[in-house]
Amino acid sequence: MADLKMPELNYVLIVGNLTKDPIFRTTSNNTPVVNFSIASNRRYKDRNNSWQEDVCYIGIVAWNKLAESCHQRLHKGSAVLVEGELQTRNWRTEDGGFRSILEVKARRIQFLNKNGRGNGSGAHEEEFSSGDYGDDDDMFELFDGSDDTFFSFDTERLSDINKE
Repeated sequence: MADLKMPELNYVLIVGNLTKDPIFRTTSNNTPVVNFSIASNRRYKDRNNSWQEDVCYIGIVAWNKLAESCHQRLHKGSAVLVEGELQTRNWRTEDGGFRSILEVKARRIQFLNKNGRGNGSGAHEEEFSSGDYGDDDDMFELFDGSDDTFFSFDTERLSDINKE
């Protein structure tokens, strides 16, 4: 029997609001990096037909120019659309134990608020990329931001479909 190989796909697309101000720093070789977490809400109807809400907290890390843009523009409560991949980070604690965290390494971040933290120019939605992936990447053509119908679906209609 031939060996089957699983496709290699590690892709995350999530929208949420920052839970705290981003933490900006530079590495020992002066590479900018920013860490922040977002809360992503999901509304659904339970068995009693009552609206419920789940909140999922996700850690995000961004590097280089993307980190600098986040540092300048984002603050607690900012709405963002994050596109990236999952990664695991491991480290040893001071008491000798090991810790691990699963986070999203951002490739692109779209700032969804009308006003930024920095210059107050009133700029509309802006998108910044890490620069590691070109705009000609086929995967990103699906989510170029020109059509927001991908994110606009009727949850009541969706729950009706699930009942069928």
